[in-house]
This record gives sequence, structure tokens and C-alpha cells, in this order.
Amino acid sequence: MSGGFSITLPPGGILLGLGCDLIEVERIHGVLQRHGERFLQRIFTEEERSYCSGLKHPHKHYAARWAAKEAVSKTLTTGIGAHLDWTSVSIYHGMRQEPLVRLDDKARTLLQQVGATGVLISLSHTETHAMAVAALVRG
Repeated sequence: MSGGFSITLPPGGILLGLGCDLIEVERIHGVLQRHGERFLQRIFTEEERSYCSGLKHPHKHYAARWAAKEAVSKTLTTGIGAHLDWTSVSIYHGMRQEPLVRLDDKARTLLQQVGATGVLISLSHTETHAMAVAALVRG
């Protein structure tokens, strides 16, 4: 490979679930303006708050993480509620700044119940919308 950069991808596995979510960035921006820290602590982990709050337009990044939490909850077939908390899913970054998913005990239990071993995530945002696609994999 030119430039000496190589990527090692995990071996292929079985796709068990797919979820996506799309949200208007302004919706999150408005909630942040009205409810501030109370909203942030209820929805986002400390890890997510630390990352997003340091960026120029944090509301865009919070919106993408909101979409990611929704997308992951859809793959787990429960949505956010009785079986999964907002903070059960946390988005962080890997060595190449790729988005990765960290699950709490509740979410890991659901992951095992559906027979998956991992969650893949992709995030994107524009000025007006944020979206995420999540995939449950085994193998």
C-alpha cells in the first residue's frame, strides 16, 4: 500500500441487525438551549459530553450521538425505555478517530440475548441533519 498506511479489518461475520436514525440538528440545539446540563446528563455519557463540549458546534455532534443511540436501540429491538437507558450506549473514537460503540451492562445483556458479539456504527451530520447507521454482528 502506498504511503506505508495499512488497515486491518476484523474478519467477516454475520449481520444480525441493522438500525438507522435521522434527526434535525436544530431539534437538539433547541433542547440544549432550553434544558442545558440537565438534558446532557440525562442523555449523554461523561465521555460523550467531554468530547462534544470541546468542539466548535457541539449541538451537531450531540445530534449525531442521539441518532447513534436510537440506531443501536433499534438493532437491539427494544428502543430506548424499559430495557435500555440513553446512557447505555456511548460513542467514542478509536485510534483513527473512527466512531466506536461502548455498551453498559444492560446493553451488553441485550446484545447477548440477540446473539450478537459487537456493534458497528457510522455517523454523519450536515448543518441541518445528523444520522447514524448501526449494525449488530456476530463472529
